[in-house]
Amino acid sequence: MRIYLHTDEAGQEWVAFKMAERGGRGSGGHGSLDKSITLPPDEIFRNLENAKRFAIDIGGSLTKLAYYSTVQHKVARVRSFDHSGKDIENEPLYEITVQEEITARLHFIKFENTYIETCLDFIKDHLVNTETKVIKATGGGAYKFKDLIEKKLGLKVDKEDVMTCLIKGCNFVLRNIPHEVFAYQKDSDTEFRFQTNDPNIFPYLLVNIGSGVSIVKVETEDKFEWIGGSSIGGGTFWGLGALLTKTKKFDELLQLASKGQHTNVDMLVKDVYGGAYQTLGLSGNLIASSFGKSTTADKEFSKEDMAKSLLHMISNDIGQLACLYAKLHNLEKIYFGGFFIRGHPVTMRTITYSINFFSKFDMLEMDRLERPLVNLPLLKDPSTYIPDTVDLTDDAMARKYWLTCFEEALDGVAKRAAASQPDSMDALERAEKFRQKYWNKLQTLRQQPFAYGTLTVRSLLDTREHCLNEFNFPDPYSKIKQKENGIALKCFHSVIESLDSLDWEERQFALVKGLLAGNVFDWGAKAVSDVLESEPQFGFEEAKSKLQERPWLQDSYNQWLERLKEGPPHKCALIFADNSGIDIILGVFPFVRELLSRGTEVILACNSGPALNDVTYSESLIVTERIAAMDPIIQSALKEEKLLLVQTGSSSPCLDLSRLDKGLAVLVRERKTDLVIIEGMGRAIHTNYYAAFKCESLKLAVIKNSWLADRLGGKIFSVIFKYEVPCQ
Repeated sequence: MRIYLHTDEAGQEWVAFKMAERGGRGSGGHGSLDKSITLPPDEIFRNLENAKRFAIDIGGSLTKLAYYSTVQHKVARVRSFDHSGKDIENEPLYEITVQEEITARLHFIKFENTYIETCLDFIKDHLVNTETKVIKATGGGAYKFKDLIEKKLGLKVDKEDVMTCLIKGCNFVLRNIPHEVFAYQKDSDTEFRFQTNDPNIFPYLLVNIGSGVSIVKVETEDKFEWIGGSSIGGGTFWGLGALLTKTKKFDELLQLASKGQHTNVDMLVKDVYGGAYQTLGLSGNLIASSFGKSTTADKEFSKEDMAKSLLHMISNDIGQLACLYAKLHNLEKIYFGGFFIRGHPVTMRTITYSINFFSKFDMLEMDRLERPLVNLPLLKDPSTYIPDTVDLTDDAMARKYWLTCFEEALDGVAKRAAASQPDSMDALERAEKFRQKYWNKLQTLRQQPFAYGTLTVRSLLDTREHCLNEFNFPDPYSKIKQKENGIALKCFHSVIESLDSLDWEERQFALVKGLLAGNVFDWGAKAVSDVLESEPQFGFEEAKSKLQERPWLQDSYNQWLERLKEGPPHKCALIFADNSGIDIILGVFPFVRELLSRGTEVILACNSGPALNDVTYSESLIVTERIAAMDPIIQSALKEEKLLLVQTGSSSPCLDLSRLDKGLAVLVRERKTDLVIIEGMGRAIHTNYYAAFKCESLKLAVIKNSWLADRLGGKIFSVIFKYEVPCQ
């Protein structure tokens, strides 16, 4: 373990800890997170009338409240029509309905203890449907304010040990929530390096910075001990800062510090020695004495400079204390948490490892996912798997392009959302609210690329989908998908007849070309959506003509063909499908049919919820039923359970293989799956381009973005065909 004291050109001092994990892996760093769960701060106690349960943490200065409520939101459902005995030529393939669904939501709020009575009164006045008569409470204030809480809310206070709560919560985050922990280093190419979740988290040192500082050694899930601390913490900064600057608000004090220059107040090494102290190897810009100049300078110091000096003094003290404890106990990982560092770069400049970076707002809401999500068992090493190909927080050129790209597409997305609900009186109003909210998020990301976690194309897409759902646009492309599925089904029989007329080798290439051509039909790609809107007759054959001629940009088709010729049939193939319509019906299903004919079982995985024009699990069930009625191979495979349809657990245009539906993972193991096929630009290029598997894999996509094609060394509609075999 080494300690560094650095200064930038402006003389701003900060402390970083660098710990080599002996024999272990690095902490990761790339990836992304769906951070669009943050909602505006002007609606702090949202949905309080439907609150069911409460928990509260009352520290020395701040109160943190969490409550669980139920919320209603709209979801799109598809249901197959009964077409028996009817002429279905002009009938829609299936019925689309929008229904209300009730789900659970967690709300997180913080406020100063000064306002606790006012907040409790507000909560009491708005409680209507609470199910519980007990409120869980922790922190020192659980004892101090116990009688007040019980009197105001009429709820019994059930006190929990603060340290147990802290450690259990930290362990849960470290194990299960990717990108909630990050390393911070000012002025590096990437200031924020986010960690993926790792099952091997122990041992570690937890430094919790609240009003004071608690330092805890955590060895296992249940074994931990308080080994030290300090009375000089966030409360000290707040209290002394208030005395020095007459500023009472914590955030206002930090704002002052961010504008200050501590070297006007602090005595530096060069102020004492006239330069660097070469004998001890100390830089001249290191702080020799905090507030040291105040004893000799005959002048008034600005509030900003005093706040900055105070911040450095306390932060450096905490950082060095943590480092010494880690060295004393031979611990190589330190995690910092607490409100003192919550999303404040000005405080994190003196601390590297940090936890609890939720948002710049004072309120957070999270919707509950009903299904457990797990790793794909076929990942070569889940602990080092990073879904995203490019980290936009790290790549400034790519970040500028993609933010502009999403800005330019925004009006079209809002227009599409409003058009998807022609019978709704407020659709235009809601679409404008969606547009404004997503636009604001994009502007925030221009200024602070790390504001919602690691920034990637996936996080931009997912954030957009979350915003659409927030304003009750659950599936803007539902009608388009319904129409395109119906059109493609009418062509299925002729496509199969054409394929069956070819000899074996010609058929294999035609199947791959059909799979790639189907992938062209992506409403999320502007180059394609412009064509589809201006040329309604653009179809399967036209898409084939758009494809790059071989050799492709990434081309291992010959190796794939050789594998099919010389190797035994695969036991089971897992296929992650992409788009509705031509893609899944004329591209994927003929490919599935060929695998089944070889004796390979197939697991076809589709999104659990809608995203763009991607096929959903419920839609795939109806489409497969119609195909089975036309094709005996598909019908037999369904009946014998050699073709299985499953949901991924995702509602994203991209694919995170560390967060898949548990049922899918179980099925993959049971069927001894030995081939993974991922198709589509979002799933195989924006994510999983470098994903490594324990088994053979195919990654196929057509590049439908000129900038991305150019960066990869190709042109628009260049083809990616990657066949990969794991190293023995």
